[in-house]
Amino acid sequence: MLSVYTIAKYFLARSVPDSEQAITPLKLQKLVYYAQAWHYTLFNKQLFDEEIEAWVHGPVCPPLYNYYRNYGFEVIKKPRESKEIIKLIGSNKSTKALLEFVWDLYGRHTGKELEDLTHREDPWKKARKNTGDYEHSNNVITLESMKTYYKRSLKGVK
Repeated sequence: MLSVYTIAKYFLARSVPDSEQAITPLKLQKLVYYAQAWHYTLFNKQLFDEEIEAWVHGPVCPPLYNYYRNYGFEVIKKPRESKEIIKLIGSNKSTKALLEFVWDLYGRHTGKELEDLTHREDPWKKARKNTGDYEHSNNVITLESMKTYYKRSLKGVK
């Protein structure tokens, strides 16, 4: 199993500064969330161990948030080891295909657009339950809620 940091660095390695494919901390959190959600939905196993919580601005992996928090709203630089990360991910064809699917589907959107998208989806809404719109929450978005929702979306049912 990979770490959330490796998955994040993979997306950062794919980023393109000064374009729609640039990545801010907000966008990175959503990409990692979608990678975990789709991986669990399609393969019935976690991509990484770390939990994802339903924060005000959408799904967040707290350790990853803390790692990149100093960037604020700024674009995160590509990691120096980008080639090595891409090669590492490339050694597992199903993981690489899944991450490419997530990148192709969500990579062109801004962090705010992805935040808005996650706010319309059941896993985040269910984890937030009776929490107010701007109220702090560290409720975990369960893997099962992700799987249930995204499996239905594969079938075209909302």
